[in-house]
Amino acid sequence: MELLDANEKIYLLEENDFTFPSLNMMNNDLVAIGGDFHPKRLISAYENGIFPWFIDENNYIHWFSPNKRMVLYPDDFKLSKSLKKSIKNKGFIIKSNENFEEVIKNCANIKRKHEDDTWISDEFIQAYTNLYNLGYVFSIECYLEDKLVGGLYGLLINNVFCGESMFAKVNDASKVAFYHLCNQSKENGIKIIDCQVHNKHLASLGAKEIDRKEYFDILEVKYEN
Repeated sequence: MELLDANEKIYLLEENDFTFPSLNMMNNDLVAIGGDFHPKRLISAYENGIFPWFIDENNYIHWFSPNKRMVLYPDDFKLSKSLKKSIKNKGFIIKSNENFEEVIKNCANIKRKHEDDTWISDEFIQAYTNLYNLGYVFSIECYLEDKLVGGLYGLLINNVFCGESMFAKVNDASKVAFYHLCNQSKENGIKIIDCQVHNKHLASLGAKEIDRKEYFDILEVKYEN
C-alpha cells in the first residue's frame, strides 16, 4: 500500500497486494482507493471491516470503513404491528440462495428515493456473483404468487452478516426478507448484521450506530500493527 494523503490517511492499493489498512492506520471513512475485485481482495476487505462503495470516473474503487458503523443485533429487530400483519396475511414465501443473480440485478435496477443512479455497476454484479459461487455471498428472496418481489444479499464473515443491498417491488417485501434474515441469524449464531452506514429505514427496524473499533472487536479484527 502507498500512502496517498498523510493527513486523511488514504492509501492506494497495489495490484498484487491484497492487504488493507489496519484500524490504527485509518482516519476518515474513506480508507483506500484502487485495487480490483479479485475474490481474495474482497474477502480480505470484509475480514478487515472494509467494503467497496463505488467506482469513480477514473475507474478507481473506493474502499470505506465508517467511523460510525450501522449495525443491527438480530434480537433488536423491531417487528411493527403492520409488518407482523403483512407476514401473516399477504402470503409471502421466503427462500434462500435460489435466485441470487436476480436479487442483485433487482437491487441494481430498482428506483430509490433521493438516488439518481446506483453504485451496483456491472463490475459489482460480476464480483459478488463470483463470491456467491465461492460460497461467501448469500441471498434471501421474497416471493408472492411465484414472482420475486423482494430480497437482499450480503456476505457472511466471522459470524457477521455483511449486508450489501435490498429491494422491494411490493410493500413490505424487503422488510419481510430482513425479518427472516434476523431469524436465520439467531438460529445460526450470527452475532450482528452489518448495515454499513446510517439509514433511516434500517434505523426504524432496530439498527443503530456503533464505533468503528467496537465493530472491529465484534468482527474479531486484529487491528494492532
